Amino acid sequence: MQNYYQKEIETMPVEQIEALQSEKLVKQVKHVYENVPYYRDLMDKKGVTPDDIKGIEDLHKLPFLSKADLRDAYPYGLLAKPLSECVRIHSTSGTTGKRVVAFYTQNDVDMWEDCCARAIVAAGGTNEDVCQVAYGYGLFTGGAGLHGGSHKVGCLTLPMSSGNTDRQIQFMNDLGATIICCTPSYAAYIGETLEEQGFTPDQIPLKAGIFGAEPWTEEMRRGIEKTLGIKAYDIYGLTETSGPGVAFECCEQTGMHINEDHFLAEIIDPDTGEVLPLGSKGELVFTALDKEAFPLLRYRTRDICVLSREKCSCGRTLIKMAKPMGRSDDMMIIRGVNVFPSQIETVLLNEGYQPNYQIIVDRKGNTDTFDVNVEMNADQFSDTVSGVTAKEKALANAMKIMLGINPTVHLVAPKSIVRSEGKAVRVIDKRKLHD
Repeated sequence: MQNYYQKEIETMPVEQIEALQSEKLVKQVKHVYENVPYYRDLMDKKGVTPDDIKGIEDLHKLPFLSKADLRDAYPYGLLAKPLSECVRIHSTSGTTGKRVVAFYTQNDVDMWEDCCARAIVAAGGTNEDVCQVAYGYGLFTGGAGLHGGSHKVGCLTLPMSSGNTDRQIQFMNDLGATIICCTPSYAAYIGETLEEQGFTPDQIPLKAGIFGAEPWTEEMRRGIEKTLGIKAYDIYGLTETSGPGVAFECCEQTGMHINEDHFLAEIIDPDTGEVLPLGSKGELVFTALDKEAFPLLRYRTRDICVLSREKCSCGRTLIKMAKPMGRSDDMMIIRGVNVFPSQIETVLLNEGYQPNYQIIVDRKGNTDTFDVNVEMNADQFSDTVSGVTAKEKALANAMKIMLGINPTVHLVAPKSIVRSEGKAVRVIDKRKLHD
């Protein structure tokens, strides 16, 4: 028997989904045009008015929004509702330290939680389940989204947040947690710890896990499934479009169903912006069809993937997105955190260093390692070993404040970082994140 949280929507014929999307898009464009001067200016420059948008076939006429726009409009420039009607914010780090802040009305929160509830039910969740939420809480969307979704389903919710693995394991076993929601690398770590403590998969109460916020391979999925004795489901989302639950995996595990009644997806050529036909590989673009407070139209995610309408054995008719296959910008996701080389450069310049550096990311076991090699200036090179160590610690601390993640900094000799055709290779990512 297939489980659905909102069966009528999740199994709606495609023609009806598209009709609903068209109706919502027309209303949303009008809402944005009337309430967001920043986006109205973009439309005016492109010579588009709300009257030009009759349905989803006119979506391509609208201008794109990018992360740079969100940064330029920080904090209130894309807000479409009075602050008195907003009940929450969430936030993600920006490329130069200026954060992206997303606003939510109560309706926005309810819609988002419904999306997460669909993901939990697709993973087999019911009101009989105990759902352990081990994503971070706070400004990060992971904890709050799955927490709210778990409540909507009626699960007993364990709001554990991330970390404190011994306590995670104690509660998991004592309260009989059946579903765990966290990053895949943390799930793998919990699995390893359980194994070290002598637990076999059949002694672990879990039956399913919902994992997202960082890239992970099929090989990693199988490893987690084996160690924890569960079925591992992928979930996708962005703070900018609400958070996790924009798309979710079903029992087929062949891509994630996009909640199309709320999010309209396109694939574009990242270089030209041209809309590509279904089945093409390109950059994923989302339009939030009914978000009230922060309604982004044609938001460029920078994630490269493919959309498919192939019939799914789970019975859902919602379009599927493949697991993202990389990015069209230079952003890395390290331990679930968005990191841009430009952020590292900003810190180096602020701290009096030249921007000659190299980022080395690897994965040891199932945890990302994050090293930054930084060239010293000639005068710094003559420092004592203890002086260099103190500088490394200070620089690592400054980077942690900027990035929200702790790197290991190595100060190296001047001109020791290899230049390639005069330009240094900034990022060496040794992780095998894609099959």
